Amino acid sequence: MSRIEDKKTTGYVFNIQKYSVHDGPGIRTIAFLKGCHLRCRWCSNPESQETHPQVAVNNNRCIGTDKCHFCMDACPRGAVYSDGTKVAIRRELCKDCTDLACAHACPAQGLNIYGKLQTVDEVMKVVEQDAPFYARSGGGMTLSGGEPFLQGKFALALLREARARFIRTAVETCGMCEQDVLLEAGKHLNYVLFDIKSMDSAKHKEMTGLPNEHILSNLKAFCVEYPDTPILVRTPIVPGFNDTPEAVTAIAEFIEPLGDHVQYEMLPYHRLGTQKYEFLDRPYLMGETSLDNVAYKKLLKYAHRVLKDRHHIPH
Repeated sequence: MSRIEDKKTTGYVFNIQKYSVHDGPGIRTIAFLKGCHLRCRWCSNPESQETHPQVAVNNNRCIGTDKCHFCMDACPRGAVYSDGTKVAIRRELCKDCTDLACAHACPAQGLNIYGKLQTVDEVMKVVEQDAPFYARSGGGMTLSGGEPFLQGKFALALLREARARFIRTAVETCGMCEQDVLLEAGKHLNYVLFDIKSMDSAKHKEMTGLPNEHILSNLKAFCVEYPDTPILVRTPIVPGFNDTPEAVTAIAEFIEPLGDHVQYEMLPYHRLGTQKYEFLDRPYLMGETSLDNVAYKKLLKYAHRVLKDRHHIPH
């Protein structure tokens, strides 16, 4: 595909975040792409899971349906209605809506849209604004999501165009993607952040919606194809799922033979993003679950024993 075609390639992006220092080396700009096959119960970006744009309802901003009804008037499907004093949405009626006129009509930003169709060129113009920071810090662009490789054509075009502009690239992937897309992306990647959540396939399916065999196969295949590309395998430690010495040790033992270019990091469970579930009229399935910090520090020691000096302790 030519650069002209790459620049015109489109995909759904729900956020572009600047000045990140936790998603690859140096200072980075993260492009968050819509869509993910997994449904992790603890997901902090629930707006990333569906591939299509979604309307978020923030009733703290809503003026009140007794004073304002622009959004209801703008919806041609009758999906937006009043539940008494505030706005509510019949989600089944707006699932495939591409207009989303209700959000555009809201004067108070009580309705917002998660997901915007953008071209590669539009995304790269934002990413390129901080090129001097990348040069000084060794940073660049990171693709995240969701699962960025679910929009394979768009993700690959972004990576190719970034490299054509001499911008370093990284990706955050859950590994649940087509292997040929992942391996093609490897040609244009300087760094990979790869999630391995559990070695127990049944538990993985229970907590994420899908088993883990394809994810593990993808990581192995990538390591064989790109033995020199730095990879950071990450595990979010989730209470009641993988917060045991046995679970952590199993992951560490799996990645140990993959090569010295593979490092490991554990991430503590957090409840950031829970309000977005409310905005999307979805329950947060983890409830009030919290992580025992003392137990978490013990788990770090178990992983460290297996991976020795290649183990990374998160800040």
